[in-house]
Amino acid sequence: MVESDHTKRYRTRMQRKKEVIDEAIARANREQGLLLILTGNGKGKSSSAFGMLARALGHGMRVGVAQFIKGRSDTGEEAFFSKQDNVIWHVLGEGFTWDTQNLERDTETAQRGWVIVQKMLCDSSIKLIVLDELTYPLKFGWLDIAAVLNDLRNRPSMQHVVITGRAAPDALCEMADTVTEMADVKHAFRAGIQAQKGIDL
Repeated sequence: MVESDHTKRYRTRMQRKKEVIDEAIARANREQGLLLILTGNGKGKSSSAFGMLARALGHGMRVGVAQFIKGRSDTGEEAFFSKQDNVIWHVLGEGFTWDTQNLERDTETAQRGWVIVQKMLCDSSIKLIVLDELTYPLKFGWLDIAAVLNDLRNRPSMQHVVITGRAAPDALCEMADTVTEMADVKHAFRAGIQAQKGIDL
């Protein structure tokens, strides 16, 4: 069977692409714990982090979650993950800032929560930690960013940390190994649709 010009071009293009990818894989020869930031105004930052949590559990890894801001404990992700072996789960917040409306209380809550996180960051048996919505305590000044960066920098060498939340500080992004910014193109809530179980909760 004679190859068409289109088929030949496609095969040549894919061969070149494979060479480039193979070279990149060969260059990536270091192993280390990663710091990943999921930020931006788009939906799905926490959901992406919990996807990594599921992946880590699939590999038999011990994982930890610390949720800042969120004060509820009836979300689908907690209902699922808290029943799994190898999961440490902390709900550290008291609700969104427009609910509490108390700077001193919010600051104290965040600082108490960070003490719990510090213990996880010292535990080399925890291979992945999700710090859900940590960007808000940093943005509002409830936590000292220099101290947070120092704790992250001094964690066990093979411990991965995923941080979610809008407006991640520049210093945090500079320190991170991977930064993903999610864009808000369209959201059902603005059309008057309430948060849905299994999608938002």
